[in-house]
Amino acid sequence: MSLEQTIRAFAGTFVLASLALGWWVHPGFYLVTAFVGFNLLQSAFTGFCPLEMVLSRLGVGRRSHA
Repeated sequence: MSLEQTIRAFAGTFVLASLALGWWVHPGFYLVTAFVGFNLLQSAFTGFCPLEMVLSRLGVGRRSHA
């Protein structure tokens, strides 16, 4: 899986999980949804994505030479 695909999967998972938690547990979890949305929007304009830096350091998206 590429780095971009991994970032999209993380974002989608966090949005869906925070929506479910906001509905069934506490409305405060909707703030997580807002944070993820804001981060996606700002990264579209600035190119800065903290998750991308973390995943790159962990080696996600690099191809192994097998």
